[in-house]
Amino acid sequence: QVQLVESGGGLVQAGGSLRLSCAASGSIFSINDMAWYRQGPGKQRELVASITFGGSTNYVDSVKGRFTISRDNAKKTMYLQMNSLKPGDTAIYYCNAEVSQIYHISSYQNYWGQGTQVTVSS
Repeated sequence: QVQLVESGGGLVQAGGSLRLSCAASGSIFSINDMAWYRQGPGKQRELVASITFGGSTNYVDSVKGRFTISRDNAKKTMYLQMNSLKPGDTAIYYCNAEVSQIYHISSYQNYWGQGTQVTVSS
C-alpha cells in the first residue's frame, strides 16, 4: 500500500508564510508527477501546483510568484512554500501523486493524502 501524509498547515495572518510537506511511504517503486490541490469553503477542488519527477513545475495563476513547489525524490517528499498568504488561500490542501508500486512497477496509480487545513486571517 501507499500512504501520502501532509503536514505543515495551520492558522496564519495575511501576508504570512507556511510550508507544507507531503511524505510518501509504503511499497513504492517510483513516483511520477506530484501535485498540490486545494478545496476552499463552498468551492470545488482545484489544482494549485504540480511538479514532474525531473522538477518541471506548473502553477495556477492565482499563486504564481507567491507559492513554490519542490520535491526531494530521495526522501519521497514534496513541499509547497507559501508566501504572502491571502484570506482567499484558506482551504484544505491535498497532496496528490502518481505512484508505481514494487509489485507492479510499470503501472502508475493516483493517490491522495488526507489533507491539511490552511487558514489565513485578515
